[in-house]
Amino acid sequence: MKYFETIKIDKGKVFYLPYHQWRIQNTIGRSLEFSLTPPDEDNLYRTKVIYDANGVLDIAYYPYTPKTIKEFVFVDGSHLDYKKKYLDRSGIEKLQLPQKETEIIIVKDGLLSDTSIANLAFYDGKVWLTPKTPLLEGTTRKRYIEKGVLIEADIEKKDLLRFSKIATLNAMVDFAIIPNIELQKDRIIVK
Repeated sequence: MKYFETIKIDKGKVFYLPYHQWRIQNTIGRSLEFSLTPPDEDNLYRTKVIYDANGVLDIAYYPYTPKTIKEFVFVDGSHLDYKKKYLDRSGIEKLQLPQKETEIIIVKDGLLSDTSIANLAFYDGKVWLTPKTPLLEGTTRKRYIEKGVLIEADIEKKDLLRFSKIATLNAMVDFAIIPNIELQKDRIIVK
């Protein structure tokens, strides 16, 4: 089985490597030693570290531009098992929509979980809540739970009426707040 980590490197600085090592440890039962050397120290890179139980298989660096999201669409992902960051993402890719600026929100067993590329958080005017049962326990999500910024909760689609903001969380965008949203029957529009 192959897995991967996505690690942010900006202007030569590697971000939150201990959290990625934590997930590697939880995935294969041990930590891995590797060094990261981006092509230059002037740009932002999405670094993909591919590994298996025997060690690191490949490290690649990609210039990074965040995805623009204009809407979120709900999809059923009750059949998905993605508790580890598997290199094979075909189950998630089958759920993705062809529209470039559309992102999915995966609903698993009636509860909101993640997008195809990020964990989620929802703001109710007082606190930020994140799904208690994400598809994948992300490193950024873990950091913000540890800091006390995020509270885990079961969140259903009907609960969305009480939220005024959404945030996506992953290694590349960190905690990206989307402040202006409009809830529709089967989607959330970003204004």
